[in-house]
Amino acid sequence: MYMGSLLGKIAKRFGKKRVYIAETNMRLCFPEWSAEKRHEMLDLHFDSLGKSPFDFGIAAWWSDEKIRSLAQVEGVENLREALAVGRGAILLAGHFTTLDIAGRIMHLYTPFYPIYRKHNNPLMEDFIGGNRANICGKAIRHEDMRSMYKALRDNMPLYYIPDQNFGMRYSIFVPFFGIMAATITATSRLAAKYGTPVIPISQARLPDNRGYQVRFGKALDNFPSDNLEKDTIRINQLLEQQVRENPADYLWVHRRFKTRPEGEESLY
Repeated sequence: MYMGSLLGKIAKRFGKKRVYIAETNMRLCFPEWSAEKRHEMLDLHFDSLGKSPFDFGIAAWWSDEKIRSLAQVEGVENLREALAVGRGAILLAGHFTTLDIAGRIMHLYTPFYPIYRKHNNPLMEDFIGGNRANICGKAIRHEDMRSMYKALRDNMPLYYIPDQNFGMRYSIFVPFFGIMAATITATSRLAAKYGTPVIPISQARLPDNRGYQVRFGKALDNFPSDNLEKDTIRINQLLEQQVRENPADYLWVHRRFKTRPEGEESLY
């Protein structure tokens, strides 16, 4: 983690483009923050970002016993209750820097398949996708709905992280922190197919490098509804709340608002 902090400082010093994206996102999502608050949060975010490759290594290669010693887990009863329905579960999370280590911790309590977006770099795709598949037995590409439905039918949970900009295919514009964002609607469609429970997953780093906290929330009630837009707004609001509780670890370097409604200029 000390090496990660150093890597984060280097990334912030030389990664000017990513710093600009992160600062822009923070300004858009938290306009009430002062310049000093934004600069403080940028430092904390790049510290967390620098630690994430080491989190990945821990997740990929450390033993269950070591992983368990770093984990503070809450709400396992919510997971068990959801799986008792027999229709799988959608383990819904946001793009936090801890997503891989949180997944490794969750794997101590249930098998699941992670849903992921193919990396543009073939080497990184082989390394990251391959390691996720090694841990979980299988990793499913985000466009492979047929495999997702089969997993749910087999009562296999999916680790699903929908808050990226995938363009307008299967997306609609709904607010995220009050800004219209192209948001994928698959959460609602996946849940509707078999009546699958949606379990919000909260994750955070513990203070003083003591490990990680993962919380299985209660299954969303009355979800999905008969209104796709309403469901998608609800998912964004849930993720907003998670970001407000843990802003330093959210993936601010992603251009979440890249796709704009017709006629709007780029926010970046």
